[in-house]
Amino acid sequence: MPGLADFVNVLLATLRDVFPIATILVFFQFAILRKPLPNPRKLLAGFACVLFGLVFFLIGLEQALFPVGRLMAAQFTDPAFVDAAPGQPVAWWNYYWVYAFAFAIGFSTTVAEPSLIAVAIKASELSNEAISSWGLRIAVALGVATGIALGTFRIVTGVPIHYFIITGYVVVVLQTFFAPRVIVPLAYDSGGVTTSTVTVPLVAALGFGLAENVPGRSPLIDGFGLIAFASLFPMMSVMAYAQIAEWRARRAHNSAKHVGEPV
Repeated sequence: MPGLADFVNVLLATLRDVFPIATILVFFQFAILRKPLPNPRKLLAGFACVLFGLVFFLIGLEQALFPVGRLMAAQFTDPAFVDAAPGQPVAWWNYYWVYAFAFAIGFSTTVAEPSLIAVAIKASELSNEAISSWGLRIAVALGVATGIALGTFRIVTGVPIHYFIITGYVVVVLQTFFAPRVIVPLAYDSGGVTTSTVTVPLVAALGFGLAENVPGRSPLIDGFGLIAFASLFPMMSVMAYAQIAEWRARRAHNSAKHVGEPV
């Protein structure tokens, strides 16, 4: 059975990858801390869940997420779909459905990203709900969606990636000076937690699929880099969200103050 053989191969590869982590944890627990493992049965059961979860996740990536991303990119860039004659160059604006799809997939995958949900919930708890969990997730999702749409535009046009990345980080540095101090570290973390289990496979597959199907593009040179956009733009969107919220609060405070003044 090919399916069983694939499962066994992925399981053995995952065991090999996870073994160093388990070895380090056990070594420090017994050799350095010199204490027994608390709740060993629960730990072993949890370790088994993580192990088999990784196996099924990796199999799912190869059988579903990567093929779907590449298939969608191939369909959106098909000359018949973009109304282009075979062998003729296609203008960048003819790929508008690619940009729309990239925006939509970036937004939807980010909203469902487990690591972002965990960070947003913890941020809301620690700030006594001053930072809205849903507000943070929507801000991050808009940043990722914008970044991925712009990244697909870069792949279609062939503009060097460093122009976008350098400009983006200059904007982030400038925003850092004006954004509320409480939001800056969270904004920087938001750029990292978005590129995780749900977002990365689809975004990477989309980038590779575009680079393979857009004439004149190289999957090695142009296919990579889309995830960098997904990491960069959430930092901008979260700080912008905080700046807008602070401006609205200041404006409401000033309006209330003027209302209360005697005529």
